Amino acid sequence: MLQTVLLGALLGFVLPAAARGYTPAGRCGDFARLDIPSPAGTCVALLADEAEGLRAPRRILEVAPGRYWIADMGSWEPKRGRLLEMTLPADGPAPRRARIAVLASGLDRPSGLALAPDGKVYVGEAGRVWRTPVGAPGAEPQRETVLDGLPDDGTHPLKEIAFGPGDRLYVNVGSSSDNCRSGKDAPTLPCPDGEGAKPRAAVYEAQLAGPQRTVQRFAPFATGLRNSMALAVLPATAGATEGRVLQGENSIDYRDAQSPPEELNLLQRGRFYGWPYCVGPRKNAQGYEGRFDCSKSEAPLALWPAHAAPLQMLPGPAKTPFAGQLLVAWRGPQASGHRVVGFKLDPKTGLPAGPAIDWLAGWHAKDGVRPMGRPTGLTVDRAGRLLVVEDFNRTVLMLLPAQPPAAQPSSSAKP
Repeated sequence: MLQTVLLGALLGFVLPAAARGYTPAGRCGDFARLDIPSPAGTCVALLADEAEGLRAPRRILEVAPGRYWIADMGSWEPKRGRLLEMTLPADGPAPRRARIAVLASGLDRPSGLALAPDGKVYVGEAGRVWRTPVGAPGAEPQRETVLDGLPDDGTHPLKEIAFGPGDRLYVNVGSSSDNCRSGKDAPTLPCPDGEGAKPRAAVYEAQLAGPQRTVQRFAPFATGLRNSMALAVLPATAGATEGRVLQGENSIDYRDAQSPPEELNLLQRGRFYGWPYCVGPRKNAQGYEGRFDCSKSEAPLALWPAHAAPLQMLPGPAKTPFAGQLLVAWRGPQASGHRVVGFKLDPKTGLPAGPAIDWLAGWHAKDGVRPMGRPTGLTVDRAGRLLVVEDFNRTVLMLLPAQPPAAQPSSSAKP
């Protein structure tokens, strides 16, 4: 078992109490309050930041009541990542700070973090996926490799993972380039990333089986997907055995701030979704005009704002304010990004529809108050609270009910 040690002590010096670029003002519950717009009657609390040693948190997950694991990528350099455990103090002077301990270090750009139906936690590093039971607080993970030898190079090496019915595990294998273009040359046709028995720019499906949950099959599920850092599985429809796999596409990066749109895709087995030849509603991508028939690709379920950069999605748990919604972290640098939004699930189709519901929005930079928001991961805990992590700003945030202002005595009150 690892000794539970606060990261601040490990660093050997005192870091500033304020989060990177944030100036806390007042209280949100028992924590410092940040000026981030949120729905009426709520506030955004700062739980932890670089003062607790956060470097680049990408995912957060409640693994047991009051215990949260964080996949901290560290940086884009290999072997700098860590698995952290966060707990919240039950008492003490306000504003309180979360306590964070290191469970494992030397991880290779960890990003995926998912709780399996059997209660084990799966961790997606750049080149592999492993799992561990949830041990005692502060215990070192008992790592068991599930998938190894995954592509860990190129532009999109990070892995996202999501579970579906029937012990199915979905894994992002991103493309090796932005648009299959080398320098000023025309983009390649066919693009090598999409060729062969093990294409990139795909979502793979691992079929787990038996009491040991071993991988019986690992194969492409859907292709033509540039970078599937946002994956979510909705329940199966009546009579079906497979869940409905949703993917938030991080589309090609044009210099145009208004295009191409990001996409929400409903993935179907064996279907092709367009990258790098097509963007948005089956339109040719730049450099592929007249060279590829985009009617051969699947149309998106919905179009999202350009450069919104969806980095995580999850269905809102029942009996929480987020029930009946698909929650999405948008990290993009444009005005449409740096938001946490929800989309109502249509009662007839069970699929996301309608306009975005803002949970954290208007998260633009404000001098002396806050930096631009960079949400990379989110979860809803057992208490129904939304937690969000930012990699660049190095924070863990929580959306809480706002405390009403203290009542002021009336002028007629007697002393």
